[in-house]
Amino acid sequence: MITLLTILQFIIVVVICIAVLLQKSSSIGLGTYSGSNESLFGAKGPAGFLAKFTFIMGILLIANTIGLGYLYNNTSKDSLAEKIKVESNTSTPVIPSIPSSSAVPSVPKIPSDTNISK
Repeated sequence: MITLLTILQFIIVVVICIAVLLQKSSSIGLGTYSGSNESLFGAKGPAGFLAKFTFIMGILLIANTIGLGYLYNNTSKDSLAEKIKVESNTSTPVIPSIPSSSAVPSVPKIPSDTNISK
């Protein structure tokens, strides 16, 4: 069922692209081919028909997308985020040891009887 809806999704997208390209634009792009179709679609030409057709195909695309999402979630109980393997670092980081007080040189002391202000 999911395969059928996926194929239908691609077909709907291609049909929407073609319908949008055939619509009249301000620069008349691919809409120039619709001049001969005026008698088939009415006095206005295919503008109203293609706009309605594109709207209906858009609604079908949205419904098909929702259906695909619903079916996929029912068949696959876990999400892609749950499939990601996270490596946990259980080892503790090495903390550098503090050197003993005998290894650290002492700071020279200033004699207290020295008069600094002269």
